[in-house]
Amino acid sequence: MISVILVESALELIPSELKHHPSVVSHARKLGKYSSEILLDNSWHFAAMKGIENEMKRGRPDLVHFSILEATTIPLYLQHKMKLYVHTIEDKVISFGQNVHIPKSYHRFAGVIEKLYREKQVVANDDVLLEIKNQTFSELLHQINPSKVIGFSTKGKMSSYEKIAAEISDDACIVLGGFQKGHFSDLIENKISDLYSVGNDSFEGHVVVARMLYEYEKTIFM
Repeated sequence: MISVILVESALELIPSELKHHPSVVSHARKLGKYSSEILLDNSWHFAAMKGIENEMKRGRPDLVHFSILEATTIPLYLQHKMKLYVHTIEDKVISFGQNVHIPKSYHRFAGVIEKLYREKQVVANDDVLLEIKNQTFSELLHQINPSKVIGFSTKGKMSSYEKIAAEISDDACIVLGGFQKGHFSDLIENKISDLYSVGNDSFEGHVVVARMLYEYEKTIFM
């Protein structure tokens, strides 16, 4: 079973330094929640986010949603041949159980993640569907103990999805960015054994997730 990690993902609750900003307070009030209970989203909180640390890698939970949907609606996941993790920009890790059906509606997805942050688990019929805990990327890799860590970045060695798929063993780990712009931090990049680029252009994460996992599926199902 391969592991897939969306790293430094732009999926977090409103940080304490922004919870009193007028745009955040106004949005939270419309949702009937406290500021500290809602996801940071630059569609609503752009003014509040100006100048915060790692600004371009935060506030895009919608992009993380796209990538999760791509990864959890394919045979590789549904046939239990892949384990998915979301590592967030604030060093939390969300683990996915088997056959978890993530809402396709973004607003419902946001509600599920906000509940997960609040309760730490989402459980149905005694099965843990989602779990979140404080964990660094290094700690997660130690837990998984993969034979190889494959990452994707425009800074990597030029290759193709087909060639990379042929090199993936069933205990490898695939690492993809869960953010809008930028590169992996040094702490992430230093843990990647094989860093690849799949084009001169920068593609959104969900596109790379879909294409890479499809090519890997072809090596084991076709």
